[in-house]
Amino acid sequence: MAEERLQKIISRAGIASRRKAEELISAGSVTVNGATVTELGSKADAERDSIKVNGRLLRPPPRLVYLALYKPDNCVTTVSDPQGRRTVMDLLRGVKERVYPVGRLDYHSEGLLLLTNDGDFANGITSAKSQVPKSYVVKVNGQLSPAQEEQFRTGIPLRGRRTAPAGLKLIRPGQNPWYEVRLIEGRQNQIREMFKHLGFLVEKLRRVRIGFLELGSLQPGEFRMLTSEEIARFQKLLGIKHENSAHARNGNSRRHPGK
Repeated sequence: MAEERLQKIISRAGIASRRKAEELISAGSVTVNGATVTELGSKADAERDSIKVNGRLLRPPPRLVYLALYKPDNCVTTVSDPQGRRTVMDLLRGVKERVYPVGRLDYHSEGLLLLTNDGDFANGITSAKSQVPKSYVVKVNGQLSPAQEEQFRTGIPLRGRRTAPAGLKLIRPGQNPWYEVRLIEGRQNQIREMFKHLGFLVEKLRRVRIGFLELGSLQPGEFRMLTSEEIARFQKLLGIKHENSAHARNGNSRRHPGK
């Protein structure tokens, strides 16, 4: 195999996303043939070189795994939590492969979350360049005016940078209306902060779609394997080609209840 950038090798092995892999390299946590490598852009041969991350020999995952999970409320989207709160990993009963969340949902947000050990897939879903749309249904404590709706759609200044154009549709009017929101970026607490900027509080938030993939009939805490057709469709969308994609683990629509 030809030499590739270290962050790509690490992400493909399922250790971390490509962005996190770059942080590991910069922190001096990666060695190649016994020598610490800290320069981003450094290359190695995954088949010939001895690559270690935090002292552990890097090995490619035996098979790639792609999961769709209904993240419930009061659950953090991390592999572990120093505060001892429940994480999405606690819900993956029966999954033997080491996977990690693709992107995040806030602690009190719920809905569709992808998990995988395919670093290229995770990087493609979360990359701003890919512009994979994510759709949410949001309950708010008041209804936006037409001018506020337009401001929401065209962009709101958050932390010194304007948000990208967003989709917004009123789907249930009332004192506590429901909106459908469509984003192509995913800043932390973005939807909550956008409504807060306009003087409203989000009472409930649920992600219902990532790209073409819908939450469907999954219930809070349940997960399922993506089908081979869904995996291929995502790979085409993201421009990913895997030599071992035929070995990717997938399943039918059988649902797995969380703990």
